[in-house]
Amino acid sequence: MLPTEQKAMSPEIIKKIDEAGAVAVLVIDELKHALPLANALLAGGVNAIELTLRTPVALEAAALIKKNLPEINLGIGTVLTVEQVKAVADLGFDFAVAPGCNPRIVEAAQKYGLSYAPGVSTASEIELAVELGCRILKYFPAESMGGINYLKNMVAPYQYLELKFIPLGGLNITNAAGYIESDLITAIGGSWIANRPLIQTENWDAITANAKEISDLITQIRKKSK
Repeated sequence: MLPTEQKAMSPEIIKKIDEAGAVAVLVIDELKHALPLANALLAGGVNAIELTLRTPVALEAAALIKKNLPEINLGIGTVLTVEQVKAVADLGFDFAVAPGCNPRIVEAAQKYGLSYAPGVSTASEIELAVELGCRILKYFPAESMGGINYLKNMVAPYQYLELKFIPLGGLNITNAAGYIESDLITAIGGSWIANRPLIQTENWDAITANAKEISDLITQIRKKSK
């Protein structure tokens, strides 16, 4: 039998992600955009973000948000090296995620006390993540793999482990409901909420509108399920 201990993410962070229901996936190219962007998301009701390490200013932008807006549940994405894990942990960010499941990175996150969700898209990757003590997993690339139906079929043999997933990749407001309605999903991840062109053109009103739209949808679906 696979181990059932959750070692990779703190109960407090798990609760915050679940309560948020949506995680805005961000790519920030200019430091000046960090705070207006975060405030635009908050204004629309999204208080959880995954700021990806894909630009030179990413960590500095995240630190600026963390200092000025502590109410945001701030995750770092595309964490691929042990050095990045240590840097994210040292800066006190809330959690980290990656596209894949690298045992060295999971173990480093546990060593430095960083809540971490590896990425999975196959049954073998799920088993590896579970063996490493992970129970919150990033499902990526969600739509390309077959969406929520593929996930349900893949996870069926592991239901007794009560795994939860953050799907990313190809999600948008038109297909989000199918994920939100599933008990497998703790929160959905979306780059469409504040995509790179919206950030670069400083279209904060559109970002707030997108955030409000997904926040309202989550509230509506969760009320029906109670």
